[in-house]
Amino acid sequence: MFRTVLRNCAIKLERTFCASVLPAPNRNPEILYTGIFINNEWHKSSSGKTFKTLDPATGEVITEVQEGDKEDIDVAVKAATEAFRLGSPWRRMDASRRGDLLLRLADLLDRDRVYLASLETLDNGKPYTAAYAFDVPAASKVLRYFAGWADKNHGKTIPVDGDYFCYTRHEPVGVCGQIIPWNFPILMAAWKLAPALATGNVLILKPAEQTPLTALYLAHLVKEAGFPAGVVNVVPGYGRAGAALVQHHGVDKVAFTGSTEVGKLIQQGAGESNLKRITLELGGKSPNIILSDADLDYAVEQAHFGLFFNMGQCCCAGSRTFVEDSIYDNFVERSAALAKTRTIGNPFDHSVEQGPQVDEEQMTKILHLIDSGKKQGAKLVAGGSRHGDKGYFVQPTVFADVKDDMTIAKEEIFGPVQQILRFKTLDEIIERANNTEYGLAAAVFTKDIDKAIHLVQGIRAGTVWVNCYNVLGSQTPFGGFKMSGNGRELGEYGLEAYTEVKSVIVKIPQKNS
Repeated sequence: MFRTVLRNCAIKLERTFCASVLPAPNRNPEILYTGIFINNEWHKSSSGKTFKTLDPATGEVITEVQEGDKEDIDVAVKAATEAFRLGSPWRRMDASRRGDLLLRLADLLDRDRVYLASLETLDNGKPYTAAYAFDVPAASKVLRYFAGWADKNHGKTIPVDGDYFCYTRHEPVGVCGQIIPWNFPILMAAWKLAPALATGNVLILKPAEQTPLTALYLAHLVKEAGFPAGVVNVVPGYGRAGAALVQHHGVDKVAFTGSTEVGKLIQQGAGESNLKRITLELGGKSPNIILSDADLDYAVEQAHFGLFFNMGQCCCAGSRTFVEDSIYDNFVERSAALAKTRTIGNPFDHSVEQGPQVDEEQMTKILHLIDSGKKQGAKLVAGGSRHGDKGYFVQPTVFADVKDDMTIAKEEIFGPVQQILRFKTLDEIIERANNTEYGLAAAVFTKDIDKAIHLVQGIRAGTVWVNCYNVLGSQTPFGGFKMSGNGRELGEYGLEAYTEVKSVIVKIPQKNS
């Protein structure tokens, strides 16, 4: 259902449907929580410092948030360690009860859906239609999915030689540091919290400094749901807080979603401290391959959605659109026309499809990359500039005649910039699709199943969509090859990152004959 609603929100022709089914947003949501959440209590930062979080649609200050740093991370790790102590309420809790708490947390997200979606729109800039129809309910669904796994993630009995009984236990890793990005704040928090809590871990969550507000409200809901003190701790702050989390010897695992550049630093820091477990979901430059036999109207629409969704601020965005030579010009013409119809403006308005980029730094980076595309000879067929003079808006932009060696074809733009490249043969496109340091996602559009399977087998990416894009479910593992990271989130595979396997071998006494 949510994928259908999201697509309806993303496509201009179905905008009326969105406006008719969504409740009105809270355009001025009250900011209830701005502190550091440790041991189910709110604290000020040890340093006394705060930082501003801005409304990206206007550039104005929303509020000031307590700025966590190393000292606050130390306090949070101590609280989490105590909550994980053998014999603590959390460690004594039945696995099924952990599932009940996750279900209760999901119920609270559903209850406060309008408020959370409004808060996300204010702090992040994404359209309220998307935040309400996708982000919040998708977060709730992730919590419900992993709630079901809480009492089902068990070991095995193993036959071994000799008079022994062998079995395995799936035990929690321990204290988990979780660092989430700014593009899907409430959803990424759920992706991190749900499997960690289902498997009995404790955690310290560090939200992005650009978008801390929904994570802090989620902390309030964690307490309301009934989780014991110290199980979930939230420390807002800058990269220094994240670095302290990565380097802390009391942290057993780090999960990070964000840029490949920062992911490298995290992997290095984890190795230099206590060789803690890590999972990394990093950047992408995903190929979206359109064969000549594809339904052209549908392929144009899906390629548009695969790139422009969430203002292009999506790690798996189809940012290299490869189109077979015989339909290339037609595809470009239709894609440019569709981009020009996108509505940009106040993200609280139901008619708006595209809000601002998350901050000025991101907007400036995107505009510089657009300029590089113009200078290197790509043909600009739509957009190409800042939209308005207030807030951080970028016009929906489409480039044609893009070559593989251009900067816009190699670097992750993370913005509303579609690059359309031409290809002629299947073997050629497999090589070109893989000619990137990334390997997060890909897509193929064709009516020929043989060609589709051939391409699926040849493309090195963690997710490959066939005749669709951005179809993500709680049950489906997500993660990347190569520089797009390691490990998987979601699905049964997502449990592996949060459990240690312990083998137990018991000598069986033998009765003397």
